[in-house]
Amino acid sequence: MKTNYHTHTTFCDGKNTPKEMVDEAVKRGFSILGFSSHSLYPLGSDWHMSPLEHKNYFETVRSLAKDYSEKIKIYAGLEADYIPNLACDFEWALKKFSPDYLIGSVHYLTGKKGFFTVDGPLEEVSEGLARIYNGNGKKAVCEYFDRQRQMLASQKFLILGHPDVIRKRNGQLKFFDQGDSWYKKELKATAKAAAKAGVIVEINTGGLARGAIDDVYPSADFLDCLKKEGVPITFSSDAHDAQFLDFAFDRACLAAKKAGYTEAAFFEDGQIKFATL
Repeated sequence: MKTNYHTHTTFCDGKNTPKEMVDEAVKRGFSILGFSSHSLYPLGSDWHMSPLEHKNYFETVRSLAKDYSEKIKIYAGLEADYIPNLACDFEWALKKFSPDYLIGSVHYLTGKKGFFTVDGPLEEVSEGLARIYNGNGKKAVCEYFDRQRQMLASQKFLILGHPDVIRKRNGQLKFFDQGDSWYKKELKATAKAAAKAGVIVEINTGGLARGAIDDVYPSADFLDCLKKEGVPITFSSDAHDAQFLDFAFDRACLAAKKAGYTEAAFFEDGQIKFATL
């Protein structure tokens, strides 16, 4: 079966409407499609869904779920951004909108000199590393994984989104070495935190689809750590464009098998189920 729970539309920074995404998913033989607009509720940004649009978003997706019920299962979720010390607590969104699920993600790192998006444009990441961390890549990376562990320990959500997306610009900027022992310790610690939190980790092909990195998230080393900790995986395209709904799923499946996974998790009717790879 083909599923995807990480889907963006014109409600945030996606190219296509929810209906266009559903039509393409049906055409490509998906069994389940989950929508996950970027959310900082009750805040917003130029690429997060406006707080005022949340109600319309859930009504739109749930209407599509009824209209297409005989063709595909559709779920209304959110990709919730974790930023400590801001009002955007996941529990608020859960209580107010009752989403079918949440993807918990870390996109921002903050400091006394401001914040930057770890997977933003190349120049933005370079500038942020210099401004906030004085070019100390190790410090930035350690803070990124620490932020994820804080999220895992304090927030309720179903799927951990692109857990090493900070690698996205490392190919060009080379601000850390994935082979360093300190980096591998961060992966192991985060895998343990994911296992303790009981979440699913997505194998995300979005960086491949957008040509930003020639790999899935998480890396092979990270997948090995997750497998050792018994953390389940699912496949996500992080699609911002309908044509990429199932982009490189074959590569994601291969990465899972190489790490020793024999099954993938999927969310259906409020339950976590598993399918053999």
